[in-house]
Amino acid sequence: MTIQVGDTIPSATLKVMGSEGPKDISTDELFKGKKAVLFAVPGAFTPGCTITHLPGFVVNADKIKAKGVDNIVCVATNDAFVMDAWGKSQNAEEIIMAADGSAEFTRKIGMDLDLSRAGMGLRSKRYAMVLEDGKVTYLGVDEKGIDKSSAEAVMQNL
Repeated sequence: MTIQVGDTIPSATLKVMGSEGPKDISTDELFKGKKAVLFAVPGAFTPGCTITHLPGFVVNADKIKAKGVDNIVCVATNDAFVMDAWGKSQNAEEIIMAADGSAEFTRKIGMDLDLSRAGMGLRSKRYAMVLEDGKVTYLGVDEKGIDKSSAEAVMQNL
């Protein structure tokens, strides 16, 4: 079942790059008691994600945080090494680059996308959420393009 506005994010473990390598971070740590923006991409370093999606959040991170957002989190079904390298290549210092390499979280919220026919395996749909204390207050899922999950769409819904 796909997560909806009004639902609470389930507990799951993601990976982020720490000073000594990948480390676990829970969705509770990222979202509980916080106002947060979560956006997901089908894959790090892919064209739409690198040219349009992530850069919108990088450029607007200060504006988003000025609206009371504690965390801006980008999730992809890549590993923590890839997410860290992608974040560094895009100057995404204000964004938590979280890896869901086994798609555990992505499957739990019903945002998985099987791109095996294209040789890409299990990926995430492109989406963005606004969360208040882990509860979804905005959800924008893109089937094509990047309009409902863009930084601009998120800012209109903060």
